[in-house]
Amino acid sequence: MIKIAIIGDIGSGKSFIAKQFGFPVFNADKEVNKIYKNNKNCYKKLKRQLPKYISSFPVKKNELGKAILDSQNNLKKIVRIVHPLVRDGMNNFLNKNKKFFVLDIPLLIENKLNKKNFILIFVSAKKKEIQKRLRKRPNYNPKIFNRLRKLQLPLEFKKKKSNFVIKNNFKIKSVRKSVKILKGKILNI
Repeated sequence: MIKIAIIGDIGSGKSFIAKQFGFPVFNADKEVNKIYKNNKNCYKKLKRQLPKYISSFPVKKNELGKAILDSQNNLKKIVRIVHPLVRDGMNNFLNKNKKFFVLDIPLLIENKLNKKNFILIFVSAKKKEIQKRLRKRPNYNPKIFNRLRKLQLPLEFKKKKSNFVIKNNFKIKSVRKSVKILKGKILNI
């Protein structure tokens, strides 16, 4: 049984690295997008908690962004509504994929989703490279990203908790080679 969880900084390339293992991947960010597009109950709860910001279904990220910028408390309200739904999606995924999987969940440790039998892999990348990549994202707002970072435990703590560290230099060939080597080590455990 191989249960891998990828952790690291926002923009460090966790999703790309998760895909390279060739196992089914649960991507929390994609799950959140699916919830915003398809879950009317989530929309109603967000509308009730943030009536000044949420206008219509499906939930728009720019509206959530405005709420987050206005108050850290608004971010906490969003988290309380959305995270249980993401957890439900993850549990459904785990029930379908019992032998091999990769979890790409940025707040895995913070939300106490880490199990003892998970192999934690920390993605290490240079801050300068991460910033360069983040700036290319549509709707990038450094203030929102800083608020989101405040939800995370210190990177050094996450790194120490990890079984393996993989360096991401954002060069596809190099990353694939590193993942292949790491996968070999994991399969031989």
